[in-house]
Amino acid sequence: MKVKDVMTEGAKAIWLTESLAGAAKSMWDNDCGILPVVKDKKIVGLITDRDICMAGAMRNRNPAAISVEEVITGEVFSTQPDEDVQKALETMREHKVRRLPVVDAEGELKGILSINDIVLKAKETGKKPPPLSYADVVKTYQAICEHPLPMAAAATAAE
Repeated sequence: MKVKDVMTEGAKAIWLTESLAGAAKSMWDNDCGILPVVKDKKIVGLITDRDICMAGAMRNRNPAAISVEEVITGEVFSTQPDEDVQKALETMREHKVRRLPVVDAEGELKGILSINDIVLKAKETGKKPPPLSYADVVKTYQAICEHPLPMAAAATAAE
């Protein structure tokens, strides 16, 4: 199964110079929790609803006065439409991310692949293994949700 068979097409993006208030409005209007951030038609980062909340709280400024550029997650892990969805799952597990921008060979945004998209396409394993199984989804979600070692060690020590 290819990423293009699972992804959400027509993903919205936001310009690097937009404000956090503008990003939040776009997320609200488009019912999403992440926006790729673009400059010159290329993705230069990502911003999540959590990024917006934390930036507003930590900077103690009006979100309309904080630019997306100040807050974005600059490291972008992505996938391509013709990539096998199993490879995209590996990327999600390795980098502990729930969403991947889907870009073409020129780096332009074509969609978003989210763990939600994957869950909705997964099938139970029967006699013939499906191209995307529940086991694949659970394995990926476990890797994404795993606490960093210091946190896990602290939790174990507290018990």
